[in-house]
Amino acid sequence: MTDETNTPTAMASRFRGFLPVVVDVETAGFNARTDALLEVAAVLLDIDEDGWLRPVQTLTQQIDPFEGANLEQSALDFTGIDPWDPEREAVPEREGLSEIFSAIRKTVKAQGCKRSILVGHNATFDHNFLFAAAERSDIRRNPFHPFSTFDTATLAGLAYGHTVLAQACKLAGIPFSNKEAHSAAYDAEKTAELFCGIVNRWKALGGFPPPPVEPGEPAPE
Repeated sequence: MTDETNTPTAMASRFRGFLPVVVDVETAGFNARTDALLEVAAVLLDIDEDGWLRPVQTLTQQIDPFEGANLEQSALDFTGIDPWDPEREAVPEREGLSEIFSAIRKTVKAQGCKRSILVGHNATFDHNFLFAAAERSDIRRNPFHPFSTFDTATLAGLAYGHTVLAQACKLAGIPFSNKEAHSAAYDAEKTAELFCGIVNRWKALGGFPPPPVEPGEPAPE
């Protein structure tokens, strides 16, 4: 009997075997090594039967500052996060990341992909914080590619001529609330809508799948 979880899917053949997962983090500064990670959200994507990419699930965790973490007051004022608010129901980095990573690994397997790849708006920032926290927590089964990412700031600059998330969303016809922004879940969901919109627009314009190679022409490398 065939194991359905290992059956190749449309997702597995779309992004070189990678499962794109949209991530946003909220932090207490800009230094991934010294500043606290406070929120993590990850949006899982799927491709429907007609080949259109769409968000399907949001995973989110509130994170306790790690021991000795730096907390920049300006960053806390910007996000509006009180790290010590008991209503946050925050958990240690290891617990929060392990839960999110476990769900991602299951989706990677179900989609027949080989690993996940982080999608983010200015993706290097999110990637650095996620990997620094995983290293601190000694999490060895990190599902994300160690250095490759998809950056929606770059993609939005190409597709819509703007790199700021709020403005790119508006140009793409995606409602965006500045009042709700700077929560990891909200920003991740809007980034996911933007990424799916760009990928789907490229498909609608005939850019994917690539046209077949004509006889006698060299195949693209």
